[in-house]
Amino acid sequence: MEAVAKLNNYPTSPRKMRLLADLIRGMKVEKALAVLEHNPKHPAVPLRKLVLSAINNWKQKNEGADESGLVVKTIFVDGARVIKRMRPAPQGRGYRVRKRSNHVTVIVDAVGQKVAPAVVEEVVEAVAAEAPAKKTRKKKEA
Repeated sequence: MEAVAKLNNYPTSPRKMRLLADLIRGMKVEKALAVLEHNPKHPAVPLRKLVLSAINNWKQKNEGADESGLVVKTIFVDGARVIKRMRPAPQGRGYRVRKRSNHVTVIVDAVGQKVAPAVVEEVVEAVAAEAPAKKTRKKKEA
């Protein structure tokens, strides 16, 4: 079962954060943490904390399960609010400075985790019971 962690309104541009997100996408969690720990870019620190938070969320959902097979299943960076400031420019003008921020979402999941066939059958039966039966019409004979 997958676990999600979100980081909202982090004050760095989405483009800079995506460089790190692309770096760890699909990696095993231990390797991703090591890469982020030794990365010199400043968004690496909050991204590492976010991955740790996702791991802890997964542990709470799956108590007693082995976390060695965890993988960064999905990670995406969306733009957030943009704070607009003015910067003095020549001849009495002002240039607009856009201070960007972003939202990051990380989803971790165990790789190679198989669901028992009995569980799948129960889910299929439950869905079939909830779905209304189709009405069939008799065709008119000509």
